Amino acid sequence: MTRLVLCAGTSRTAEIDGISAAGATTDLMVHTPSADAEILTYGRPVRAPVVPVSPSGCPTPAAVTRAVAAELGVETTVVDAGLAEPTGAPTVTVGARPGDDIREPDPVPSAPGAFAAARQFGRSLPDDEIFLAETVPGGTTTALGVLTALGEADVLGDRTVSSSLPENPLSLKREVVAAGLSASSLSPGAAADEPQVALRRMGDPALAVVAGLAAGALETDTAVTLAGGTQLVAAAACLRHDGYEGPLSLATTAFIDADPTVDLDRAAGDLDLDVTVTDPGFSDDHPGMAAYNAGEAKEGVGMGGALALADRAELPMETVRSRFRTVYDRLLDAAPEQAVPEQ
Repeated sequence: MTRLVLCAGTSRTAEIDGISAAGATTDLMVHTPSADAEILTYGRPVRAPVVPVSPSGCPTPAAVTRAVAAELGVETTVVDAGLAEPTGAPTVTVGARPGDDIREPDPVPSAPGAFAAARQFGRSLPDDEIFLAETVPGGTTTALGVLTALGEADVLGDRTVSSSLPENPLSLKREVVAAGLSASSLSPGAAADEPQVALRRMGDPALAVVAGLAAGALETDTAVTLAGGTQLVAAAACLRHDGYEGPLSLATTAFIDADPTVDLDRAAGDLDLDVTVTDPGFSDDHPGMAAYNAGEAKEGVGMGGALALADRAELPMETVRSRFRTVYDRLLDAAPEQAVPEQ
């Protein structure tokens, strides 16, 4: 059996102006991961007071993942990986707490314990394979922080991590990471072979949980696919620095592959990743699809993994697009006067 596991958490790093497109305001943004979990589970928010659809019409990637999972009957599990607001989706608890701004000296003190508990949960999963996904606003910045602390900042080349924004604020992200390293008294590479230190001092709780889950599942020979973009590249780096030398797979979207600020080929080579890229064939005649084509969102909530599963099952992308339209319309109906940008 195949299971998609979504690790949903928060980091106050997302509150830095210009870092993330995860919310029109801080008050709304903090609900995005909770809403994503509900959309994946139920097809729409049921408790979260927001619908993650941007003012330009770009919906959360959860809409795509939900469309595929419902069509294929994929089992889904949500892990509370540091949610700051409650979700109506059933969740597994691993002791993660919301993350602080990485410019603080100890932004994710729950990371080591959450990593260990997630590792145990990963070992106990009965599935043949799992696809691991995340939703955490500001997650590409914390991913860059972890990669830098591990000494892998150049694993994606000079272009480094992606962004939910059409124009990637890389200079700002690097400034934030530099401030975080200074606050934690770390130099680039100082946490090499100590991924839990990197996750605690420069990461976010969702990334810690993803890495722990993957480590545990791989120990029991469960097939693991990291379903996402450059945040999951950071998870792969954590696994390598934790000593895992076996095969690693990453499934992401054509939007990440086309991002000029990302070098997936270099990441694949440096971390020995088997990368699958899937194109949903979005057209510009639909506002949600057009927003993706314009460079918004790109990935998240396991979108790349869901598309890879659809392709493997020979589910036509035309069907995926049709189901996506249905979920999108349902989201707009849920809150026609309120829209929240996704991560």
